[in-house]
Amino acid sequence: MISFPEYACPYARKLAAASKRFRLQVDASPEANLSDDSDKYSSDPFGELANAAHCHGLRQRFEDRVLVMTSDRCFMNCRHCTRRGILGKSEIVETQAQLDKCVEYVASHPKVRDVLLSGGDILTLPDEKVLAFVDAFARLDQIDIVRVCTRAVCVNPERITSRLARRLGESGKVWVNTQFNSADEVTAEAVEATLRLRKEAINVSCQTVLLKGVNDSTAEMLELFRALTKAGIRPYYVFMCDPIAGIERFRVDIETAKRIERECAQSIGGLAMPRFVTDLPGAKRKLPVCEL
Repeated sequence: MISFPEYACPYARKLAAASKRFRLQVDASPEANLSDDSDKYSSDPFGELANAAHCHGLRQRFEDRVLVMTSDRCFMNCRHCTRRGILGKSEIVETQAQLDKCVEYVASHPKVRDVLLSGGDILTLPDEKVLAFVDAFARLDQIDIVRVCTRAVCVNPERITSRLARRLGESGKVWVNTQFNSADEVTAEAVEATLRLRKEAINVSCQTVLLKGVNDSTAEMLELFRALTKAGIRPYYVFMCDPIAGIERFRVDIETAKRIERECAQSIGGLAMPRFVTDLPGAKRKLPVCEL
């Protein structure tokens, strides 16, 4: 049995049926239950529920960038998701008045250069709402980058239409951040979706998560990096699992991560080699695993 949200797209179901490595990321069968590690980890390690937002739906951890919560829905259930325990509970920007307040906040903080549109997945929204978010921030002179954070390129590539790509590319500021965790996921349809974005001069980068049983070997990572590079997707980060409760079965130890990073760097060019990092509460940057 594979557990999906009721609005999960058929493509994600098809991919899960075809790829064990993808299926492990969504399989909720009894034998695949995640261990209870709530004694060691929190369901909200970054305090998104506990700490007041700067304004409704907007968070700021770093001086030069902000996160705007656009949706509390996704195209599938990622078992390793940072927000797996708080989706549906976090504040999201739902009204024009709320969006206007977020724009006002950014405009009043001129050091902000980068806006991340995330959630959930922003592309679960209709085009007009996606573009309302993008255009609202892209029109600010101070903003260099508007990041559309979505896994649709991987799990629902048909969502990336030529029309949407063309409109996203109009400002010249949009980057798409997506997630692929195994080479199985870099399908012909995903490559076509990427090409539609690249045709509009939109950069596409990948933030992979290091997952035990999915991609925790040098060979599997090299296979993924080469597939991404061939598709025109920049391997950007490889993240250690975040310190959230309920994902113990996916955690890879630091020494294994260091070894995989070192061996990959010895086997592939720099353009295809991402940074292996961890994100920790209170840290002022993503911490390279080689420094841990």
